[in-house]
Amino acid sequence: MKICRTIAEIRAAVQEMRKNGSVGLVTTMGALHAGHIALVNAATQAHAGVVATIFVNPSQFGNPSDLETYPRTEEQDLAMLRAAGVGAVFLPAVEEIYRASDETIVETTGLAHVFHGLVRPGHYRGVATVVTKLFNIVGADAAYFGEKDYQQLAVIRRMVYDLHVPIAIHGVPTVREADGVAMSSRNVRLTPEHRAAAPILIAALTAAEALLHAGETVETAAEAIAATIRTQPLAVLKAVDIVDPTTFAPASGPLTAPVGIMVSAEFGDILLIDQKEVSPR
Repeated sequence: MKICRTIAEIRAAVQEMRKNGSVGLVTTMGALHAGHIALVNAATQAHAGVVATIFVNPSQFGNPSDLETYPRTEEQDLAMLRAAGVGAVFLPAVEEIYRASDETIVETTGLAHVFHGLVRPGHYRGVATVVTKLFNIVGADAAYFGEKDYQQLAVIRRMVYDLHVPIAIHGVPTVREADGVAMSSRNVRLTPEHRAAAPILIAALTAAEALLHAGETVETAAEAIAATIRTQPLAVLKAVDIVDPTTFAPASGPLTAPVGIMVSAEFGDILLIDQKEVSPR
């Protein structure tokens, strides 16, 4: 596995990979877990070569202390990627990605400012900008993202479509802990008490799914999510949204077509998100 810290190095590594076929990409901020490896596994099944990136992107953090305390576990991450069959890893310094003279940002002007984008202002602008840079630097044929970050996946798909970026985007189902908590690098930052409270998110989503399948309305399901999370005093609900998975228009009434349910809640000072896509039976 090649470890590349400059743009020139990763481009040379990808050029070498292309001699054997197509190249898949998995972008990460490190602190890897089984969810990231699921993305790598999906990529290795479809491509001759796989590139992973590890870059803690400063432009998507609204809170400077959140950026400072974000877990960094480079040696462990590299060992996991090597074992998973990744061919090259790109670990750039901030200055390699964001030059002092840079002026350009990338933003989906609609999707970035609704739902979770209201909870985390500027977050999706930072995501779209860095992902565009990484796509341009690596030049992979396809990229793989977790469905847990439901709105992020939609933002990236919209950005790729609007800018005619020649890369295929694949969503990979959410990987969960034994108690149903969606795997996230943020989970390790939870106190034991907050970690024990975190399953309330999947409990709320599961309750909403059951109501929708029983013929109740989207509005009732959203109220049930809020009521369920209120039963956990260590969880502070930030947002719950039920939308059309394609247009992200708010859904309403009984379940007649698939919907995406997105929920976010704070556990102490850690924001967790989760999602579930529900289809009519």
